[in-house]
Amino acid sequence: MSKEKPEQVEEQRIEDAAPAAEAPAAPAQQPQMVQVQVEDKHAIALYANFCRVTGSPEELIIDFGLNPQPVGIPREPIEVKQRIIVNYFTAKRLLAALQMSVQRHEAVFGVLETDIQKRLRAR
Repeated sequence: MSKEKPEQVEEQRIEDAAPAAEAPAAPAQQPQMVQVQVEDKHAIALYANFCRVTGSPEELIIDFGLNPQPVGIPREPIEVKQRIIVNYFTAKRLLAALQMSVQRHEAVFGVLETDIQKRLRAR
């Protein structure tokens, strides 16, 4: 039985680090690129065009689903297919990673209009 090697992925890690008490003020540390092994052979890929974010003081709950009627108010309830629960530290790192990815996409393909009514009028 052979074991598959996990996929190699470059990822920017932003760690929370407190400066040492006895150290004088040092320049801010730059985030470093590190190699992280990721095993995703059991991952399930789903498409979502709807998400809802709720939370508590300790964590965020992100629900993903498919809205079969993306224009107007849906007549049927949107079925949540995936729920991801993260703490606020992970949420902030996710926010930074998503922001960087969207900025790169917009630099190549143009600004993404998130208001569907404006997108429909532009056609």
